[in-house]
Amino acid sequence: MASVTLEHVKKIYDNKVTAVHDFNLEIKDKEFVVFVGPSGCGKSTTLRMIAGLEDISEGTLKIGDRVVNDVEPKDRDIAMVFQNYALYPHITVYENLAFSLRLRKMNNEEIHKRVCQAAEILGITEYLGRKPKQLSGGQRQRVAIGRAIVREPAVFLMDEPLSNLDAKLRNQMRAEIILLRKRIDTTFVYVTHDQTEAMTLGDRIVIMKDGYIQQVGTPQEVFDTPRNLFVAGFIGSPQMNFLQAKLTRKGDGYAVEVQGITVPLEARHCAILAKKNIQPMDVTLGVRPEHTTIRFDDSTNAIEAQVMVNEMMGSELHLHVITAAGDQVILRHPTVDLTDEQRANLVYGKKIYFNFPGKVMHLFDPKTEESLLNVD
Repeated sequence: MASVTLEHVKKIYDNKVTAVHDFNLEIKDKEFVVFVGPSGCGKSTTLRMIAGLEDISEGTLKIGDRVVNDVEPKDRDIAMVFQNYALYPHITVYENLAFSLRLRKMNNEEIHKRVCQAAEILGITEYLGRKPKQLSGGQRQRVAIGRAIVREPAVFLMDEPLSNLDAKLRNQMRAEIILLRKRIDTTFVYVTHDQTEAMTLGDRIVIMKDGYIQQVGTPQEVFDTPRNLFVAGFIGSPQMNFLQAKLTRKGDGYAVEVQGITVPLEARHCAILAKKNIQPMDVTLGVRPEHTTIRFDDSTNAIEAQVMVNEMMGSELHLHVITAAGDQVILRHPTVDLTDEQRANLVYGKKIYFNFPGKVMHLFDPKTEESLLNVD
């Protein structure tokens, strides 16, 4: 087992393009850390630098207490699971699992023991005699993970291992990776573009954009207190709604005026703003779809909107509306709280109203895009 430390790590390619900028992170021993972000954000490049598959242009990489910048991948005590499985098609599952151990000149008894243990953990014992082409995508991915397990590495690296699977298999494999982590209890570094994977798997999430770290925190921290507009919009499904608004102040109390309604902020947020001595200003207001409440009459202090699209999800609906000011907003609402008549009325062109309490609002500076509610 080992920690992984990246200090001022940078990746510059030969064409002078910088893929990763001043990356600083300490991954603790036995921690599960997920790198997440859109395509091209530098997450896979960072993982490949940890693996030794990409050279580090600047900075220091440590696995445990050892600097490994110039150490060959095979000598780093890591194992990597790739997106495309990377299995040998002409040999059996057993031999795929045993391959790296045979290269190490390990004795047959130990190889057999490790292969059987990995197969049992992953539920692939019955497939040991088959070849990869005889397996489903989920089974092949289990074999790919098994090849990493048998090596008993200090650090597991996983590069979008579930992206080739269909939605049902992805959900199943995600649960299996959570259970696997509990059984082998080692350090994991996992890369994905899927924020649902990041939220469900990671002890901590590293959110990246354009080669820069945007925020590091637990899933709950990045959901509840996004540091900037990008993180707020990236984490959460459907994504957060953004509206232009005005922040007002009276003494140490604050409120937001948005599209004809006034919403007071709760005391803890007022205290943060007052401590920073934030004055009245234009703000970008963020509200998550699940934190809105639908109204069917001309409610006091509610925003008027028109239904554009109604996505029925079974247990809830995602209502796409356009406000009287022309902003597109998504409202998320449990279907169990709606009468049959109300459901029937949520069709294209229908007028509705919605509002939200102050405690769920996120406020961002329109110029810097940074959250005004950060405590540090």
